[in-house]
Order: sequence, then C-alpha cells, then structure tokens
Amino acid sequence: MAAQQEPGPPQEKGDQPEKGAQVAAWLKKIFGDHRIPQYEVNPRTTEILYHLSERNKARDRDVSLVIEDLKQKASEYESEAKHLQDLLMESVNFSPASLSSTGSRYLNALVDIAVVLETKDTSLTSFIPAVNDLTSDLFHTKSKNEEIKLELTKLENNLTGTLVLEKCLQEDLKKAEQHLSTERARVDHRLQNMDFLKAKSEEFRSGIKAAEEQLSARGMDASLSHQSLVALSEKLAELKRQTRPLKKKLESYLDLMPNPSLAQVKIEEAKRELDTIEAELTQKVEMMEL
Repeated sequence: MAAQQEPGPPQEKGDQPEKGAQVAAWLKKIFGDHRIPQYEVNPRTTEILYHLSERNKARDRDVSLVIEDLKQKASEYESEAKHLQDLLMESVNFSPASLSSTGSRYLNALVDIAVVLETKDTSLTSFIPAVNDLTSDLFHTKSKNEEIKLELTKLENNLTGTLVLEKCLQEDLKKAEQHLSTERARVDHRLQNMDFLKAKSEEFRSGIKAAEEQLSARGMDASLSHQSLVALSEKLAELKRQTRPLKKKLESYLDLMPNPSLAQVKIEEAKRELDTIEAELTQKVEMMEL
C-alpha cells in the first residue's frame, strides 16, 4: 500500500488515525486473502474510503435484517404447513407420503399450476378467475400479435416499394452518369478543337502579319491589301448591280422601231456608258490580279 502524503482539505487530526485503521480493517475484510490494490493515502482518500465503509456496513446490517426476516417468515410458513398437514391427517387421515407415484405427480402438478397462476390456494374458486384472467391475457396477446402482423405486412410492402424505387433511382443515376460521361467527352473534344482552332487562328494571324510586313517592306501599295481588295470586290459587285438597269434599258432601246436616227443616238449613248463601266470594271479587276 503506497504511503504518499498529499495536502488535502482540513480534517480533524485526532480522527484520522482511527478512520485509517477502520478503512484498513474494512478493506482487509472486503478483499480477504487477495492483495489490496495500491492507492494514494491522504486525508481525502481516507475520508472517502471511510464513508464508503460506513455505507457498506449499513447496507450489510440492512441485508442481515432482511435475511433474518426471511428466515423468520420461512419458519412461520413451515410451522403453518406442518399445522395444515396435521389438520389434514386428523380430519381425513391423509398424508402426502401415503399417495402413489401418480397421485404425487398430480399433487405436484396442482401445486405448480397454483404457483404459476399465483392463486392463494388450490380451490376451484381460485382457479377459475385465474384461468379467465389468463384466457383474457391470451386473447389480448393474440390481438396484439395480429396488429403487429398487419403492421409488419405494411412495412414489408413499403420496404418493397422503397427497394423498387431505389433500384429505379440507381438505374437513372447510372444512365445520368453515362450521359454525363458522354457529354464530358464531347465537351473535351470540342475544347480540344477550339484550342486547335485558336492555335491555327493565331498562326494565320502571325502569317498574315508577317506577309503584310514583308509586302510593306517591298513597297506594296496599301490598296492591294486584303481589306482593300475585299472593299474593291464589294464595289465591283455594287457596280455590276448598277449596270443591270442600263443593260435592260439598252435592250429596251434595241426593241424600239420608230425614228431610227434617234434610236441610234440613244443606243450609242447607252453603249458608251456601258463601255465606260466595263472598262472601269476591267481596270479594277486587272489591278486586283496584279
């Protein structure tokens, strides 16, 4: 037993040795021949163990009183049983020892039934209410079992529906994951194509810029740049659109029969205007080809 001392709450110094002796005696009684576990000895632990020993002693006294009471009641019951047996012998000259083996079994069965039914005696007036109560309890238990079976059936149906729903949800989730995987692959492919197109676009821009710088260094006319040629092409298209009415007008003049001299003049004017426009178009086309 460890004998370390530790400062604790103030205690009455005169009681500590006596309490310590009582605690030691109590522990020796509790553990008997076994070794007492080590613990730290100080006023606090001594006080706690002392209170525990006092409570243990009080409980032992209470248990002893209960045991004595039970012994007394058992003695009383034995005396009462002997008295009843003597009365039975005096009245009908009957003794359990005189019964046959079958009679003893019946008597023991009757006693066991009375104990199970918790009747005060083995008379018929005690057995009938007890049996009725037992029958009522049995009927109530059966009804409760039927209710539980119905509830269990409902739960099984709900469980079946839940399992079916879970299976459907799992299939939908699987399809959604497959669709998501397909869409992700498609998006990745588009991103790759976009990156490729961006790279090519940058490459073309760099090539165009380098070509423009090279042509500019060689003294190329700015009017022959890509943007200028595009604008010129648009102008040519506009000029062609404008010449269509003139051609139609010329054709209408060719169909005219009266006054040949006046018609010839108009035709010549239209031809000159058309030649001028065509010459302008040809010149611009040649400039584009150069």
